[in-house]
Amino acid sequence: MQVKINIDGGSRGNPGPGASAYVIRNMQGKILSQEGYFMPHCTNNQAEYTALKLALIKCGELGATELFIEGDSLLLVKQFTGEYKIKNPDLQARMQVIRRLAEKFTIHIKHVLREFNQAPDALANQAMDQKQSVGFHPITYLPTDDEILAAPAAQNNVVNGVPVTPVKRATKPPVKPAKKGPVQPSLFDC
Repeated sequence: MQVKINIDGGSRGNPGPGASAYVIRNMQGKILSQEGYFMPHCTNNQAEYTALKLALIKCGELGATELFIEGDSLLLVKQFTGEYKIKNPDLQARMQVIRRLAEKFTIHIKHVLREFNQAPDALANQAMDQKQSVGFHPITYLPTDDEILAAPAAQNNVVNGVPVTPVKRATKPPVKPAKKGPVQPSLFDC
């Protein structure tokens, strides 16, 4: 099943009280699920990462297989696709969880301007205003990060339409074999 997802996160004070939000629609635009998840203390980036994590968890519950994700955090999108390095250890740990969740989906992710991402923004602000999570058909069971990481890895891992696999590198550079063919006699062998 294909779904469209918009994600957003924010923090008042950065760090301070914040919220993450996702809106999941079918391809015809009908809302299947939406949630504004209140976070008592977080940074903007932590809230953005959490929004993607929550959306992936809910997509698993819905049985979605192909996800078209839009978010207004260029940093999150570029770090998810590997275009930007993740230097912050907390965000590295969060991305590890996100990548584990993402393994079972075909994912298309892109950055959009804020004005095209108003639904999750409004939901995140509502959760921050009320200081509690709000939603329609929210996540039934929210697993811990340890539970997510302990789950067996999925076989399918496609990002932006391209299959990806873990990178395996040799520990030493390969030794080039000696050239075969005619050997030129040395001038000193006479």
